[in-house]
Amino acid sequence: MLCGPACKPRFYAWAASVTLFIALTAGANCAGAQTAAVSAKVDQYVAQQMHEQRIPGLSLAVVQDGKIIKAKGYGYADLEFNAPVTPETIFESGSIGKQFTATAVMMLVEEGKIGLEDKITKYFPDAPPSWNGITIRNLLSHESGIKNYTGEGDVDFRKDYTEDQLLKLAEKPPLDFAPGTDWNYSNTGFIVLGMLIHKVTGEFYGDFLHQRIFAPLEMKTRIISESDIIPNRASGYKLVKGQWKNQDWVSPTLNTTADGSLYFTTLDLAKWDAALYTTKLLKQSSLDEMWTVQKYTAGPNAGKPNKGNYGFGWEITSVNGHRLISHDGAWQGFTTAICRYVNDKLTAIVLTNLDSEHSNPDRIARTVAGFYVPAVAPPPPPKPIEDKEPNVTALLQSVVAQMEAGTLDLSAFAPQQQGSLTEERQRRMRDFLLDKGSLQKLELLSRTEQNGTRAYTYRAHFDYATLTLLMRLDGNGKVAGFGFRTD
Repeated sequence: MLCGPACKPRFYAWAASVTLFIALTAGANCAGAQTAAVSAKVDQYVAQQMHEQRIPGLSLAVVQDGKIIKAKGYGYADLEFNAPVTPETIFESGSIGKQFTATAVMMLVEEGKIGLEDKITKYFPDAPPSWNGITIRNLLSHESGIKNYTGEGDVDFRKDYTEDQLLKLAEKPPLDFAPGTDWNYSNTGFIVLGMLIHKVTGEFYGDFLHQRIFAPLEMKTRIISESDIIPNRASGYKLVKGQWKNQDWVSPTLNTTADGSLYFTTLDLAKWDAALYTTKLLKQSSLDEMWTVQKYTAGPNAGKPNKGNYGFGWEITSVNGHRLISHDGAWQGFTTAICRYVNDKLTAIVLTNLDSEHSNPDRIARTVAGFYVPAVAPPPPPKPIEDKEPNVTALLQSVVAQMEAGTLDLSAFAPQQQGSLTEERQRRMRDFLLDKGSLQKLELLSRTEQNGTRAYTYRAHFDYATLTLLMRLDGNGKVAGFGFRTD
């Protein structure tokens, strides 16, 4: 049957739909090719970073609009059995665990069982008088002044403690500052929050997290246990003079505290990330509170945002105008990072099984995010500049060599610096540098001068690591400041 004029509109409609189908298919193929190209770049970058940082194993997840667009394991979860990392490999959380503790606290706030402005002495009446001004808000935002137990303190990491014993140890040192007047990262403050959850609910905080967060979200996340048989658990490692060594375990008690003692996978954190875009766990007003940089509540800076850019269990910053809600963690030969670019609904999650002195998952996560959204890419490393003062560079080389040899000549330092370079501090600096091997090369990155003081920044290439070294010289050419950081 031949088609007359009345059939033409249908023919054109069919032709148009074919054209549209071809166009859509071509677009999909193009998008698929772009995605594959980005994924390949990510793989290449991760491999490069694992080589440079000597990371045994790494798990990566990239989530966009609540859906996983890349999940992959790299390297080894266990070096003794050559067990590969997969997206199902279980890592230790480190301080990423704080966001779960903070969420549990906010659940109790929503239920009216506690209040953010409650004084913690309401729940711990035997606390010292110095704690009278500490609020739950102060604990959540690291503005309590409670000394950090993982710094210098009386905690024996090999000893088991009861909750009451840990509380007494937390109460013993003087506060670093009056509550609400300053900011200092305090793992101890979050341990106290875990005890608070226990007091208010009658449940161990880990059980509360399981019932209220992990089980509803179908996460495998759980409290650390050395004794339990846990499938797919990675081993943690540290680097000692360029050689991988097994992590040092702490006591079982200190592996169950609310400052970051969880097992999880990147797939778990992808589920967590997706839930945070909903009100399944908390009201939006509670989420907004958690993701707001808290302000000092007392002292000369009252009303100003804290210097840690910290909310409740999260750091809140921005990258080129793109809001970033993030946190990293480190514990027992593991490091972790979650970076949530909420304006872009893009999240990068990186978990490694190497100690924090040698691995930087936060940098990897941020760079990976930049492959998918170029606007959030971190700036490239600074390029070296011409070194017009080789005598200053030689002085720095000499200081580093003396530190490694344990023969530091204090006459090269300004009087104030001499007083701060105690034998204990020199020992710690020596141990830190010896682990990096011999200094091979220094590259000058910046030089500034103000009021007669010169400040220098160098990239230092050691046998087993690359560090940034900073040195200040006073008007007499004496070392008025010296330090190093891993970038």
